[in-house]
Amino acid sequence: MAKILIIDDERAIRRALKEILEFEGYHVEEAENGKEGVEKATNALFDIIFCDIKMPLMDGIEVLDALMKENSETPVVMISGHGTVETAVQALKKGAFDFIEKPLDLNRILVTIRNAKERSALVEDRKQLKSTVKKFKGSSIIGQTEGILKIKEMIEKVAPSDARVLITGENGTGKELVARSLHDNSNRNKMPFVEVNCAAIPSELIESELFGHEKGAFTSAVKDKKGKFELASGGTLFLDEIGDMSASAQAKVLRALQENLIQRVGSEKDIKVDCRVIAATNKDLRKEIAEGRFREDLYHRLAVILIHVPTLNERKEDIPILANHFLNMVCEEQGIPAKSFDSEALSELKNINWTGNIRELRNIIERLIILCDAIITKEDVIRYANPGK
Repeated sequence: MAKILIIDDERAIRRALKEILEFEGYHVEEAENGKEGVEKATNALFDIIFCDIKMPLMDGIEVLDALMKENSETPVVMISGHGTVETAVQALKKGAFDFIEKPLDLNRILVTIRNAKERSALVEDRKQLKSTVKKFKGSSIIGQTEGILKIKEMIEKVAPSDARVLITGENGTGKELVARSLHDNSNRNKMPFVEVNCAAIPSELIESELFGHEKGAFTSAVKDKKGKFELASGGTLFLDEIGDMSASAQAKVLRALQENLIQRVGSEKDIKVDCRVIAATNKDLRKEIAEGRFREDLYHRLAVILIHVPTLNERKEDIPILANHFLNMVCEEQGIPAKSFDSEALSELKNINWTGNIRELRNIIERLIILCDAIITKEDVIRYANPGK
């Protein structure tokens, strides 16, 4: 049963509104002025508060300010018989949920209460989602399926060590999140987490990127430059898509892992480095080794611990929590009012063949947020999830 507080100095208004709301099944309390209303709202939790604008001792805008400071999540509906557009805008800017003019219309009041309850439910869902996300020591890995729980357990065991980890999985499955979680839960988490996408750097530049170079080492080397191994010293170096690394770079990475020493391009001076190396790939490195494209000795240096990240199709039971996570995140990032999925929409998301994995899911959630109304339906998912099909 929803609990409602009415703050109004007119006894007749309070009584009439109370009788109507109690008839509808709500529990109602009254306050005859703003000061009493703030005291009641401070000492008890209400699902919605109706507050008059014109009152002695403390007017409605002052009450609204005080209520926002105490509990900004409780919807406050301002009511007034002397309302103007400017007053309504001022109240809404200060955080009021709605503004209703007197004489009060029963249908308008009931619709406002329903909308306020739905908003409160969304706020509560968001709290629960945040709580779920934080359960695993700040990890950003979201999910409760068996494969994800095993990864979280593995991270908890492996993170405190300096053991090298090889993360495998398809593009878009979240390999970088696993690497970041290993770093965040390690003793190196105060030091840098440095990422290198080996597939995005031309083969002739990868050695300079990893090990640095001396001034004049090649045409564009106009000054000395530290490489990623040096920049990550004390912290974690994440070598993403290591299966795309050139043979020459593989040999130098192997030496760095064996001896904790590197040489900048154009220099013969050894530089000692101390960084934990985590690697990731979407390739079958065993097959790459068999076909001569990847060094077996480097593989064994990297793969002390193996973590495989499942595809989204292999963990479809996680889709509702992932979808709600991205929904809240994108709305917050873009300043869009909170939206929600109905249950059929979440079921429809689970029917999709997610070839692009988590990355594809996030993109589609963003598309749905932009194109759909406050409640995203099954029909919306069918219409917008695969527009080219």
